[in-house]
Amino acid sequence: MEASYLRAHDDGVLEERLEAAQRRLAACDLCPRACGVDRTREEKGFCRTGSRAKLASFNPHFGEEDPLVGRRGSGTIFFSHCNLGCLFCQNEDISLAGHGQEVGPEELAAAMLHLQGSGCHNINLVTPTHVVAQILAALIPAVEGGLTVPLVYNCGGYESVETLKLLEGIVDIYMPDFKFGRPEPAASFCQAPDYPQRAREAIAEMHRQVGDLELDRDGLAVRGLLVRHLVLPEGLAGTGEVAAFLARLSPRTYLNVMAQYRPCARAPQHPPLDRPIRAEEHREAVKTAFKAGLTRLDKPRSPGLRWLR
Repeated sequence: MEASYLRAHDDGVLEERLEAAQRRLAACDLCPRACGVDRTREEKGFCRTGSRAKLASFNPHFGEEDPLVGRRGSGTIFFSHCNLGCLFCQNEDISLAGHGQEVGPEELAAAMLHLQGSGCHNINLVTPTHVVAQILAALIPAVEGGLTVPLVYNCGGYESVETLKLLEGIVDIYMPDFKFGRPEPAASFCQAPDYPQRAREAIAEMHRQVGDLELDRDGLAVRGLLVRHLVLPEGLAGTGEVAAFLARLSPRTYLNVMAQYRPCARAPQHPPLDRPIRAEEHREAVKTAFKAGLTRLDKPRSPGLRWLR
């Protein structure tokens, strides 16, 4: 299956979407924060990013979901800063402290081409929400340099539907988090009480664009939606609400119910986030997802549960 952005480039759509995204940087509303700052003049809002993307790292990654990793890894590009600022962030040096180096379109394109040249199965854009315009700018020289592998939009789930529409026909695989099913934890932990509603709207739009996750004969993702949900202590992530929504969207929504929560960043000062989750909390979350009607869970480890595709 040909990567979506190749046709978008050939048809002139990619350049049109870039121009639209760049216009929105002048009074930035690319994410639900809608800070309204002029990033073209280096004004900075919640994401603390101006006109240039800041790149934290890029490398083949083997810790992602199996359909992305395959044998040669997922080509991850980690962007600094984000539009959420979760107080329990496990990448606080990147997302909160902002470690990294500013890059232009040619440099970002070179990173994509390097990862493809290293054999990676895809280009995995990690925390891309606030740098959509910069990504679109880099895709043009990347395509002209020979980029052909699928493009993964790996985000926190706090997205603007209007921005996602700029990516239609460009992104092949959407991989959002669905962090919170209820507004109260979202307000407390990432200053975004509207997160559940925004995530539902965004994930529905992503599914409209690319559908359920499609795998090739080798089990590699080529197109579609893959959702991540991190289980939090005391059920704070709202797994029931998340699973019920995803099951209504499509019972074949591919969901990774993640068990790796640990207290990072400011979490130790905010009980009950000051402890890792218990094994039974993860097992219960997986059972909840199955009971909601979802049939494609990524490697459930609970006894008696099967991995269904």
